Amino acid sequence: MKKSVLGRAALGAAGSMLAAAPAFAQGGGGADTAWILTATALVLFMTLPGLALFYGGLVQAKNVLSVLMHCFAIACLASLLWFFGVYSLAFSDGGALNDWVGGLDKAFLAGVDWDAAAAGLPESVFVMFQMTFAIITPALIVGAYVERIRFAPVLWISGLWLVVVYGPVCHWVWGGGWLGQMGVLDFAGGLVVHATAGTSALVIVKLLGARPGYPAQLRPPHSPGLTMIGAAMLWVGWFGFNAGSALSAGSGAGMAMLVTHLSAATASLVWVAIEWMKFGKPSLVGVVTGMVAGLATITPASGFVGPVGGFCIGLAGGFICYFAVTIIKDRCGLDDSLDVFAVHGVGGILGTLMAAIFGASAFGGVGLAEGVGIGEQLGIQAIGVVATVVWSAVATFVIVLSVKAFVPLRASDDDMAEGLDLSHHGERDYNF
Repeated sequence: MKKSVLGRAALGAAGSMLAAAPAFAQGGGGADTAWILTATALVLFMTLPGLALFYGGLVQAKNVLSVLMHCFAIACLASLLWFFGVYSLAFSDGGALNDWVGGLDKAFLAGVDWDAAAAGLPESVFVMFQMTFAIITPALIVGAYVERIRFAPVLWISGLWLVVVYGPVCHWVWGGGWLGQMGVLDFAGGLVVHATAGTSALVIVKLLGARPGYPAQLRPPHSPGLTMIGAAMLWVGWFGFNAGSALSAGSGAGMAMLVTHLSAATASLVWVAIEWMKFGKPSLVGVVTGMVAGLATITPASGFVGPVGGFCIGLAGGFICYFAVTIIKDRCGLDDSLDVFAVHGVGGILGTLMAAIFGASAFGGVGLAEGVGIGEQLGIQAIGVVATVVWSAVATFVIVLSVKAFVPLRASDDDMAEGLDLSHHGERDYNF
C-alpha cells in the first residue's frame, strides 16, 4: 500500500488501519491498548448521550423523546450489524473485489484472532473501537429528518445504509481499498463518517420533504441548555474519535488531540462573531454549532497537521459551514433540520481537502508522501471526495426509495401535530 504520510503519523494514521487490522503490530502493548479502550468509550459517549442530547435540545419538546429513541436504537442496531458482517466488509480481504469491498470471512467475527496482541492491539479492541464509528455515523443523519419521520424507516434506512454505504466506503479508505491505495488522507473520518452522513442526509431530506410550515412556522429549539450539555459531551468524546485514531498512545495521539481542540475553539468563536455582527446577539446554539463544525472539519486532518493547521482549519470550518447553513436552507429550500450536511458534510469535505495543504511540512504538518506535492495530494483528496459523495448519494437514493416501497416514511400530519413522542412511542419526555 502506498504510504500516505511520513513521520509521527505514519504508523498511527487511520488511513493505514488495514495494515494494522490483521496483525495489529502498530502499538506498544498495554499502554496503547488502555488508551484505545478509553478512546472507544469516549466515542460511544459522543453518541450516547452526547449526540442524543445535542439533537434533543434542538427540537420541539413534543419530539425530544423520539430523537433520543432514534439515537439509542441506531446504536443497538449498528452494533449487531457490525458483528454480523459490516466489520468484515470494511476490514477483511475482499479477494478479487478487495479494491471495492471486503469479504465475509470475518462475518460474526469468525476468524478473528482474539490473542493477536503480541506487539500491538488485540483485534477485539480494534473491532470495538471501529464499531463506535459505525454507531455514530448513521446517528449523525438523524438530525436531518427529525420531527417528521416514522420509526420503522429509521431502522430500515440506517441498517441498509451501514451495509451499502458505510461498509464499502470504510473499506475504500481504511480497509485496503482503492482510495487508501491512492494515498488519500482521512485520519479519523472526514470521508468515511462526515461526507457519507452529510451527503446521505441531504438525499433523505429531499425525498422525505420538509416539516409542516417550513420555514415560516418553525419554532426555536426547546432547550438550548440541553443542547449545550450534549455539545460539551461531543467535544470531550471527540478526543477519542480523533486522538484514538492514532491507534497508539504516542505523540501522534497527543498532536491529534491538540489540533482537534484548537479547531473546535476557533470555529466556535468564528460562528459567534458572525452571529454577533449579523444579528447583534450571539446565541448559545450558535456557539456550540460552531464548535461541532470545527470538530467535523479537523477530523480528516487531525493526524496530519500541526497547531497552525488546526487553527486555520477551524477558522475555515467556522466561516464556510456557517454560510453553508444559509445556502442549504434559504437558497436551496431544503429542510435539513439540524444542519447535518452544512456542518458535517461540508465540514468533512473541507477538512479532507485542507489536509493536503496543512499536512505538508511547509505548513507545520507531518509531510506528504515522498515525491508527492500539495497539488497532487489535493487532486487525490478531491477524487476521494467526489467518489464518496457520489456513491453516498446514489446508494442512499436507492435505499430510501426501496424502503419507501414497503414502509411509509413520513408521519401523518396529525401525528406530527401531536408530536412523535406520544403518537409513535406512547411516552412524553416532559410531563407538566
